[in-house]
Amino acid sequence: MRVIAGEFRSRRLKSIPSAATRPTPDRLRETLFDILGPRIAGATFLDAYAGTGAVGIEALSRGAAHTFFLERNRAALEAIRQNLASLGLEARATVVAGPVLVTLPKQHADIVFLDPPYDLEREYASVLELLAENPPALTVVQHSVRQALADVCRVLRRTRIVKQGDNTLSFYAATAL
Repeated sequence: MRVIAGEFRSRRLKSIPSAATRPTPDRLRETLFDILGPRIAGATFLDAYAGTGAVGIEALSRGAAHTFFLERNRAALEAIRQNLASLGLEARATVVAGPVLVTLPKQHADIVFLDPPYDLEREYASVLELLAENPPALTVVQHSVRQALADVCRVLRRTRIVKQGDNTLSFYAATAL
């Protein structure tokens, strides 16, 4: 796994062999950040179910001001910390240990990225409900093309869908009631 573009382009990231995480493929990360474009510069980014932190680190590499990494798996937390340290990014990052459903309400970001591991796919609806209480400017959810997500969750409305192989990126924005 590597950083795709930006300040840390081509730098390798430590990964962990585990079914407890679902790595976002390089090509999908590239697509995501091509879509986000200039919105990422100066933004606060939140990488929920962060795994090794590749998505959040990509955001930092492309100019995000700060990234929150939410993760419960101990091996993944250690990988995130090692990846941040190897790039000297500790000052621009906050690593939060614990279940996303518990830690998410305590953080606020401009852009939230969700990619639960396979064993936590049942949490999609619950996390979207939490985000609808205090919605970020943009929420991006990575999920399987076979996983159906609601088009609307209270004030969150799906505005875009991008499919790539077995993966889908669903973009949600807050709308007025």
